[in-house]
Amino acid sequence: MQNFTEDELAIAKSVDLVAVASSLGYTPKRIGNYYTLKEMDSMRIYNRSHWCRFSRRYEKGENGGSQIDFLRVFAGMDVKEAVFWLLDFAGYRRIHDTPEKPVLKYQVPYKEVEKKPFVLPQLAHSNAYLYEYLTNDRAISRDVVNFFVNQGLIYESMPYHNIVFKGNDKDGVTRFASMRGVFDKKGKPFKCDVPGNDKRYGFNIANEESTELVVFEAAIDLMSYMDIHRDFESNKIALGMVADAPLETFLKEHPQISSISFCLDNDKAGRDATEMLMEKYYQLGYDVTDSPPPKGCKDYNEWLVKARNEKQCNLYSKNREIP
Repeated sequence: MQNFTEDELAIAKSVDLVAVASSLGYTPKRIGNYYTLKEMDSMRIYNRSHWCRFSRRYEKGENGGSQIDFLRVFAGMDVKEAVFWLLDFAGYRRIHDTPEKPVLKYQVPYKEVEKKPFVLPQLAHSNAYLYEYLTNDRAISRDVVNFFVNQGLIYESMPYHNIVFKGNDKDGVTRFASMRGVFDKKGKPFKCDVPGNDKRYGFNIANEESTELVVFEAAIDLMSYMDIHRDFESNKIALGMVADAPLETFLKEHPQISSISFCLDNDKAGRDATEMLMEKYYQLGYDVTDSPPPKGCKDYNEWLVKARNEKQCNLYSKNREIP
């Protein structure tokens, strides 16, 4: 490795790993936001740049890594041969006095997209509809709703009285916001993201003194979990989807986190996403746990609503206090 410059190693590790696998005769198949191989369904290729083989996760040196490791394991190359192969695949010539970097092949093209300005919706004069919807329809206790209102993370907007869920960065700057209507029409709720937001962020609660992160699909499930477990301490984030861009950003901004609990939905999309995310973040060195709602409940809010309606929990005991 000492014979290669940092730029050359960076180029080798920027080559599209899906294209590399295809060139070796494998058949990549896209599943959600990762790829597997038709010939090896335990393989996962993430971000087209790194891989893991879950069936051999305990075999050191054989279970994942970069493009270089892929060629070493599946093409029998040593490290030096693999780097030369990747540089050649990228169309790179080892001429050190070349003033410009080479144009790489097989890269995902970057398209500049005109971004709309990010403007939060106007605040309503009160949060009356917000409280009515979250406490009555969603069964979330008033003290939990108070917590989020007082933190400035949710509010009621004008003119339609939607609930706005804000996603802040580590400095408290709002980078993302989504809206949820309080007047469901014929069972079809209004949901949308505020235009111009940064989808690398999500609705979250951060605590620099906690090393635990709990992950949800939806903001209301995050609030319901807090109500059920009376957990005001751990870091929490709602992805707003099953893709993990907000999770990646949160972990970069909060490097103290060492364990992740995934509380995604009990439907197929949630279960498939949980499996994929647990594999990925286990490989990245985190302690991971699958913590879905109980069987028979699609998500944490459905669990909370059922528990309240059936009077089988003590979530509303007057003796409970917010830490």
